[in-house]
Amino acid sequence: MNTRFFNVAGPCVPGEHYMLDASSRCSDLTELIQRKQFFVIHAARQSGKTTLLNELEQELNAGHDYHALYCSLESVQAFTDLEKGIPAVVRAIRKCVGYHPVLRNHGFADDESLDDVNNVVQKGFTSLASALDRPLIVLFDEADCLSNGTLITFLRQLREGYVNRARIPFIHSCALVGMRNIRDYKAKLREDQDTLGSASPFNIVKRALTLKSFSRDEIAELYAQHTADTGQPFAASAIDRVHYWTAGQPWLVNAIACEAVEKICANDASVEITEAMIDQAAYTIIMRRDTHIDSLLERLKEPRVRRVVQPIILGEGGDVRRLSDDFEYVHDLGLIHEDRGLIGPANPIYAEVIGRVLSYDSQQDMLAAEIGHDAPFYIGDDGQLDMRAMLTEFQQFWRENSDVWRDRFDYREAAPHLILMGFLQRVLNGGGRVVREMAAGSGRLDLCVEYGDHRYPIELKIRRGDKTIPDGLRQLSCYLDTLGQPEGWLIVFDQRPDGPWDDKISWTTETIDAKTIHIVGC
Repeated sequence: MNTRFFNVAGPCVPGEHYMLDASSRCSDLTELIQRKQFFVIHAARQSGKTTLLNELEQELNAGHDYHALYCSLESVQAFTDLEKGIPAVVRAIRKCVGYHPVLRNHGFADDESLDDVNNVVQKGFTSLASALDRPLIVLFDEADCLSNGTLITFLRQLREGYVNRARIPFIHSCALVGMRNIRDYKAKLREDQDTLGSASPFNIVKRALTLKSFSRDEIAELYAQHTADTGQPFAASAIDRVHYWTAGQPWLVNAIACEAVEKICANDASVEITEAMIDQAAYTIIMRRDTHIDSLLERLKEPRVRRVVQPIILGEGGDVRRLSDDFEYVHDLGLIHEDRGLIGPANPIYAEVIGRVLSYDSQQDMLAAEIGHDAPFYIGDDGQLDMRAMLTEFQQFWRENSDVWRDRFDYREAAPHLILMGFLQRVLNGGGRVVREMAAGSGRLDLCVEYGDHRYPIELKIRRGDKTIPDGLRQLSCYLDTLGQPEGWLIVFDQRPDGPWDDKISWTTETIDAKTIHIVGC
C-alpha cells in the first residue's frame, strides 16, 4: 500500500505517481483483517487516509481471499435525523456497491427496505455477505461525519451484526476511518441524548490506529523520486528544513514541495531546491492560509479546542488534562503533539498561523488606531531595532488599553500574549518576523523577533508570585544559550486587579551568566 506524493491536494507537478508504502505508517492492518476485527483509523485532515483505503481496497480485491468495499460517508454529513440519515447512508453504500465489479451483481438494500431505518444497514450487509463466495471487508471513509441519531443507529446496526456473526453472515472485518477516534464520536451527540446503555455501539472496535507523519528519511525518499524523475535535486539542508517546518505532516510536505518547484523555481528542474527556498515556501503557505490550514484553524473558535490551546500559549501545562476528551479531540485534529512532556502545536507552521490568527483582530484594531505606522521610529542608526523604544511604547499602550482589549478575546487568559504578538507584528509591518515557541508545561511563551540579520529573544510570563521573575530569568538565560544571543527581554504581565499601574510598569536590567536581560513589567 502506497501513499501518493504531490497529489495530496491535487496534482502539483509532474510526477504525481510518487509513492511511499503507507503500511509502514499504519501497521497491523493485515492481522486485524485476518482476525475478523472491527477497527478505527484516525489521523489529521489530508494525512493520506483516503489514499490508504483505496490502495487497501485494490490490494484486497486483487487477491483471492476477500471482497473489499470502499465507501465514503461524507455525503451524509448534513443528515442528523435518522429518518433521513440512514437512507442517505444506504444510498452511499449502494452507490459504492454499484461500482464494484463483483458486489454490483448482488446489490444492496432495495427501496422498500428503507422504511426500516433501525435494521436496513444490518440486513443489507447480511444479505450481501450471504451471497458472496469470500468474506466481505468494508472500509468506511469519513465515518466521523455522522452525528446524532444517524450515528447511533448506524453503529448499533454494525454492532448487532458484529456480535451475531456466529449465527448470521455479516461483514468479516470493518474499518471506520476519519479524523477522530471512535470514542470522540460521542462528542457529536446532543447534550440531551439518552444514555447508550451497557450495549454501547462504541464498543465494537478492537483497535484504534493512526497514520504516522513522515520521518525525515521518508521525506528524503519522496523527494528523491522527484529528483529521479526530473533531475531536480533537493539539498540535504532543504530536506532538514522541510522536516523542521512540517514535522512530517503529509499535506504540508506536499505543499512546500509544490511551492518550491512550481512557484519559486518556475518548474526549472536545473535549479537546486535550497534551504532558503524552503523557508520562503513555508512563509508563503503561512501567509496564504490555504484551505487545509483554514479548516483546521476554524476549529480554534470551538470552546473545547480553546481549553487545550490556551494553556499552550500561556505555557501552563497544569491546565491540560491529557486523558480528557478535549485533549484527544484536538490531538486527533492534528493541531497539537506531545514531546518529552511538553504539549505544543503540531509543527512550526501551525504555531505561526495560530499566533497570527488569534492576534489578527488586535493587529487590525491597531491599524485603525494608527499604532505602529512609523516603523523607522523603532530602528536605530545602526539599522537594528530599538527594543527599548518599541517595548516602552507597548507598555504605554497596554496601560491605556488592556482592560478594554482583553475582553474582546475568546482566549481571554492569553490576551496579553496575543496582544503583544499583534503589536509586534503590526510594528514590524513586513520588515521582520516573529518566531513563536509555545508549549504547555514550559511555563512561558518564547518569541524571537528577527529583523535583518539580528535576533531579539523575548520571553513572556504571567506574574504568579514571587518566583515568576527568578524563574523567568533562568528560563530566558537558557533560551539565549539556545539561540547564541547575549541579550534578551523578559516581559512580565501583572494581572492583579488591585495593583497600581505605576508599580506594574517597570524596566530593570540584570546580568545573568554574562547575558544582559531586561525585565519589562506590564
